[in-house]
Amino acid sequence: MRYFRKLVGKKCYLSPINVDDFELFTAWQNDLEVAEYLQASGNVVTLMSEKAALEKRAQEHNYEIIDLETDKPLGLVGLVRTDYVNRSGKLRIFIGDKAYLGKGYGREAVRLLLGYVFDYLNLNSVLLTVREDNTRAIACYTSVGFKRAGRYRQSILRTGRFHDEIVMDILAEEFRAANADR
Repeated sequence: MRYFRKLVGKKCYLSPINVDDFELFTAWQNDLEVAEYLQASGNVVTLMSEKAALEKRAQEHNYEIIDLETDKPLGLVGLVRTDYVNRSGKLRIFIGDKAYLGKGYGREAVRLLLGYVFDYLNLNSVLLTVREDNTRAIACYTSVGFKRAGRYRQSILRTGRFHDEIVMDILAEEFRAANADR
């Protein structure tokens, strides 16, 4: 079995990372259309560097997003910088398979992860940063219950233009109130 249904939604499920998917992730990371909004878009991503990155991520709370009907991997969602003392973490997500963009898979993956983070890991606060012009992602995060908490001005330089980063966060009680139907 390649994937395990750890957290299951209506469209997708989250599975522990299968490091054998490193070639697929390498292709996604090197597709500038996919990587446009990722902080690592300016990095050189080789097969070996991506395999090492996936091996590291697999030891933390990072999960592959898998299509529920086809068992096809379509992206990654997880936490970075989890602080169990202060009960906080930072969310990361990307949809690598462009055919799944704008169809609600990211929203469902974020909801699944946050439910797990708040109900099982007992975190209280999750934050993220998003480039100001990534309107699709901002709409996704807002629909799940994230609120704007601040802004890093001109913190990202892409194709000769500076962009602000929006800081968004959500508390466990806010998530539960906004997602009572889960």
